[in-house]
Amino acid sequence: MTESLLALDGVTRRFGGVSALEDVSFAVAPAEIVAIIGPNGAGKTTLFNVVTGFLAPSAGTVRYRGRRITGLAPSRIAAAGVIRTFQNHVVFGEMTVLENVMVGCHRWTRSGLVEGALALPQVRREDREVADAARAVLDLVGLGPQAADPARDLPVGRQRLLEIARALAARPDVLLLDEAAAGLTAEETRHLVRLIGRLRDAGITFLVIEHNMDVVMEAADRVIVLDYGRKIAEGRPADVQRDPRVVAAYLGDDADAADRRGEGPRDGLAGVSP
Repeated sequence: MTESLLALDGVTRRFGGVSALEDVSFAVAPAEIVAIIGPNGAGKTTLFNVVTGFLAPSAGTVRYRGRRITGLAPSRIAAAGVIRTFQNHVVFGEMTVLENVMVGCHRWTRSGLVEGALALPQVRREDREVADAARAVLDLVGLGPQAADPARDLPVGRQRLLEIARALAARPDVLLLDEAAAGLTAEETRHLVRLIGRLRDAGITFLVIEHNMDVVMEAADRVIVLDYGRKIAEGRPADVQRDPRVVAAYLGDDADAADRRGEGPRDGLAGVSP
């Protein structure tokens, strides 16, 4: 059995008397693409916040490479190789597209403040290395021609691609994408699916929150479904799509009527946006 790279054990997060997550456990293997889906308010982004240290769990543990990372600062978790994007994408509008991506390279750069202030030769070499790495990532996501443009001038969908490029520039081992396809055109979405597949083949592990079910069905190796903070299903995309509990969570009472017509489990979640 492949050892897990990232593992959650009994993770619970409460806000007052409300449980946003309740006893959630699962593991992610190296170079696996796992999608987290569920209706609005199911706890998906809260789960990302717990994994990446932006929220402390009320109970349970998160482990990365077998080491407990629960309670570590987000910067330390990111430095270890667990990188995320955000549902509300953030770009530095006054900076160029290339400069935005160069910011993501800080995780693996070696020069410090003193070396930079002195403009030592190794700093200049590293600056060139960073710029070259950033351009390569921009070409990878399809933003190479816009490298010199101000980031604020990009359409919303392309700004989301820019945030993904900045995350990739950090050279993540695990990349958490929060609704990466939101705002993308159909062609950009297809490109994103192909890109995720190529990056997985290169060894990057993905944990993905996604509302676009086409992306989930095409890209994910495994799907985990949350509803009211609890994990209600886990498995291959096609199997989860037909799970009656998942259909009921998305469609509510309409699922019962659809099932009586023979449409629910057969059609699964095709065309349904969580």
